[in-house]
Amino acid sequence: MLLVVDAGNTNIVFAVREGGTWRGTWRIRTDPQRTSDEYAVWLLALLDRCGIKAAEISAAVIGTVVPAALYHLRRCVREWFHVEPLVARATLDWGFEIKVDNPNEVGADRLLNALAGHQRFGGPLIVVDFGTATTFDVVDGTGAYLGGVIAPGINLSLEALHQAAARLPRIGMGRPQSVIGRATVPAMQSGVYWGYVGLVEGLITRIKTEFGGPMQVVATGGLAPLFAEGTVMIEFIEPDLTLDGLRLLAARNPVPVLPTRSRLIEPD
Repeated sequence: MLLVVDAGNTNIVFAVREGGTWRGTWRIRTDPQRTSDEYAVWLLALLDRCGIKAAEISAAVIGTVVPAALYHLRRCVREWFHVEPLVARATLDWGFEIKVDNPNEVGADRLLNALAGHQRFGGPLIVVDFGTATTFDVVDGTGAYLGGVIAPGINLSLEALHQAAARLPRIGMGRPQSVIGRATVPAMQSGVYWGYVGLVEGLITRIKTEFGGPMQVVATGGLAPLFAEGTVMIEFIEPDLTLDGLRLLAARNPVPVLPTRSRLIEPD
């Protein structure tokens, strides 16, 4: 079985893949101070509920955009599952060219989305990820990664609106019934929701124009279904795109060798 770990700025997703099936998927809030033992206690209890034993994990892969979390995640995998995790980096075999000025600056999640998106849909392709940041990643017909766009995420914008304006409350995200809000909360929801729909549509249009040809558009991230309701430009929704990218990356690269005991706790 393959243990997959996707560490984002807001949540860390753990998943187990056996053959062609995800046996389970679990989330925990991202906290760089959480220790490897804390991860292990939580994760092993969930695996046990699904009838999965630690000894059945034969390989692992980690993708993270939070460097401070990597040490404890890697140590958790080494100490409790006795395998060396593959860590998603630009230097690995991705199966495509990374055509940006500095590939090492590209977040692992963006490359993973490009890998899984092209595998699933071909190209040219735009992948929109509604995460802590809203990202747009561009893949050409050969699968090469061409770069993209990074915008503030929806929840960041909601929090900034509340923090910066004394009389505006903290609100949740939802699709408003009308564009014209007749009270403060509906007006805020309309501004964020339809404002982001406009941002998505505008950037997709500009990317396609600059690219110079037709492109498919796939969305991922927790809020993808909500925002896909508001625009016809998003053609596909794939909530597990990043996890699938990690699975594909692990299949392309050799299984790392577990270090000797004396080196297990050394930081990267």
